[in-house]
Amino acid sequence: MTTIDPERLAGLEHLLDRQDILDCLTRFSRGMDRFDRELFLSAFHSDAIIDAGEFVGGPVELYDWASELHEQGQSATHHDLLNHSCEIDGDVAHAETYYLFIGRNRDETNWIAGGRYVDRLERRDGAWKIALRCNAVEWSGMIPTLPIPFETVPGVHQNGAPSRSKDDLSYRRPLTNRREMRSPAS
Repeated sequence: MTTIDPERLAGLEHLLDRQDILDCLTRFSRGMDRFDRELFLSAFHSDAIIDAGEFVGGPVELYDWASELHEQGQSATHHDLLNHSCEIDGDVAHAETYYLFIGRNRDETNWIAGGRYVDRLERRDGAWKIALRCNAVEWSGMIPTLPIPFETVPGVHQNGAPSRSKDDLSYRRPLTNRREMRSPAS
């Protein structure tokens, strides 16, 4: 029987905690972009406080405010997570995660912003969730509007059109190909 070095086991537990924390942050982003309220709220403790621009409040109020803002203002959004650092001390973690936000506005312009989510996460009942989030917006601007590539390709959305709901192809199980095989001419 092989014994595991206690130091190595502690390192493995640390990596599992970091992955659980990153998964939590991803649930926030995906929940907002797909308008999946349940997924979004699963990233926060119910008593969490979020400081995001003009909004300061709890997760339910944040979802309601942000989803209305995005529904009215954008036809698509991406909350992309980038560099991630995380310090874990028992059941409390402090994370800094760079983000890139891109929104396709309803007037066909594109808004882009970058910054950092600075979070205090807590493990309660075995689950890591955000307890406090401060959104440090560092820059913002408009980018030129260009046509979305491939929109004129016949059948391009047969596998599923992008959707800000659970109708999005990322929710389909099992994911299968519905398009005919084809290779474009060079």
